Amino acid sequence: MASQDDIPISEDALHALTDGRLSAAQAEVLRSRLARDAENEATAAAWQAQREQLQALHAAWDTAPVPDGLRRAAGRLQALREREARWWRLGGMAASMVLAFGLGWTVHGQWPNDHRGQTAGRMADAPPGARRFAQQAAVAHAVYQPEQRHPVEVAAAQQEHLVQWLSKRLGRPLRIPVLAAQGYELVGGRLLPGDTGARAQFMYQNAAGERVTLYLGALAAGQPGATDTAFRFDPDGPVPCFYWTDGGFGYALSGALPRAALLGLATAVHPQL
Repeated sequence: MASQDDIPISEDALHALTDGRLSAAQAEVLRSRLARDAENEATAAAWQAQREQLQALHAAWDTAPVPDGLRRAAGRLQALREREARWWRLGGMAASMVLAFGLGWTVHGQWPNDHRGQTAGRMADAPPGARRFAQQAAVAHAVYQPEQRHPVEVAAAQQEHLVQWLSKRLGRPLRIPVLAAQGYELVGGRLLPGDTGARAQFMYQNAAGERVTLYLGALAAGQPGATDTAFRFDPDGPVPCFYWTDGGFGYALSGALPRAALLGLATAVHPQL
């Protein structure tokens, strides 16, 4: 009958030893065997050294403070998820109407072009996919808006490259709206992940340092709300945003601005797209 020493030492056993997943007795037995197996002993020693180097490299992360913007965004996203769960428990639409009344959700102002004469609807009345898109846009704004050194991946100085790159990744020719007349200049843009593929985010800033972001990306074919071109206002995420769809794409303009100011910017953005 073969003894334990005759059974080859597996990589799984070496990984378990390196990761500290063996009991004291098991680790002692394996180390005893390694003392008689120079090749595997060298492998285990190299893996252990690598583990210690990686732990030392990232040791500061354990005590480093979480960035304020990310912490606030995480808290707001959690509150948003809890609120949405309550909506469903209380009956969806009925609860949304009560909440809307309490918060005074009434959007004034008209939209141009083929939406002339329509007022913006409530995000609470939109399909779940549209609500999630708007939530992700608001969270992305909350995460990157506070950044001073790296608010974008590609700066406005490389706008041509930015448009070509994001157009290729989103599979559609993109245009970057100009908001100079409204007092906002392009900071740049970045690529972000989304539920149905890549998303783009364009950031703008005015002379007072206030920032708004335009978040866009393709919606899944057949997704509820993908063909709903109604404009929606969501005041309840990390920051307020206006959301709409056009040609299978979703758009969300987000910023910590009064509703009327954000509406004015969204009205300027829409015809340029």
